[in-house]
Amino acid sequence: MIEFGAFLTALTGSPVLVIVLLLTLGATVVNGATDAPNAIATVVGTRSMSPGAAIIMAAICNFIGLLAVTTIGAAVAKTIFTMANFGGDNEAALLALAAAMVAVIAWGVITWIFGIPTSQSHSLIAGITGAAIALQNGIGGVNPDEWVKVLYGLVISTGLGFFCGWLFTKMIEFFAKGINRRKSANFWHWAQILAGAGVAVMHGVQDGQKFLSVSMMGIMLCMGMGTETGDVAFPMWLVILCAATMGLGTAIGGKKIIKSVGMDMVKMEPYQGFAACLSAIFCIGLANGTGMPVSTTHTKTTAIMGVGAAKRKSSVKWSVAIDMVKTWVLTFPGCGLLGFVFARIFLAVM
Repeated sequence: MIEFGAFLTALTGSPVLVIVLLLTLGATVVNGATDAPNAIATVVGTRSMSPGAAIIMAAICNFIGLLAVTTIGAAVAKTIFTMANFGGDNEAALLALAAAMVAVIAWGVITWIFGIPTSQSHSLIAGITGAAIALQNGIGGVNPDEWVKVLYGLVISTGLGFFCGWLFTKMIEFFAKGINRRKSANFWHWAQILAGAGVAVMHGVQDGQKFLSVSMMGIMLCMGMGTETGDVAFPMWLVILCAATMGLGTAIGGKKIIKSVGMDMVKMEPYQGFAACLSAIFCIGLANGTGMPVSTTHTKTTAIMGVGAAKRKSSVKWSVAIDMVKTWVLTFPGCGLLGFVFARIFLAVM
């Protein structure tokens, strides 16, 4: 465990580490603005909560989820640590890590401006991968045994997310067929709020590990520690710092993404919003336990599409969904290329 005093000593002696941490915290703010709002988009879309109250709930639940990483394990963090090779010259590795964070922030801000929910998780993975390839001068910067978990995560977040959204909606409609809808409205109202809170906690656990990993990687490289095994204990002061930063991002930029995901794609009733949240909780929880980095955005959005499709295909505004998919498809090559280019520039200039 890295003590806070040792961290301060390393920080004061390394301007590059200062830059890496500032950029990582900046990327965490962007994640809070672009990914975290998806957790509570359906809560607002079904009018179970006001946008302001839902954003406050999401920020608190993100914090709780991030704190939970210290007790329930960090399988996703280990994947992030070992999927790219930042070994060799520690100072050069820090510069490459800084370049990766610049790429992530640039990509996130561009998509946020246009109100399109991109995946900061995949931006982070792509940026780190591109920077590692630049650092190692080739594909040797990638560990395929760990990187394949990203592909598994894509299946979980899209295919399984859609299927579970469809399945849970059908199950609820079947078992609640004889129940008076007006009498059950209050139940679904609170069930939707609780499920939205659950998704926000899962987002904190999943995405929190990713940004904690990058922060910790920078600190360990600066202190001459190896990052190859991924076996690391996160100090509480760093967990709290990342959690507060993610909550700040959620408060700043949440409303634009909430509208795009929770209102523009599918018009839902509270029980449908509950089904979408339940699907996201299941899929993200499965990924957390197996070390697969997944996107809260992918999972929640495809679950919403599955919920809409369970009613009828025309209930889904497929044009909105297609625009999102286009952005997702561009994220890996786009942000990866940015990470590679920025790393080359940083390594050549500094």
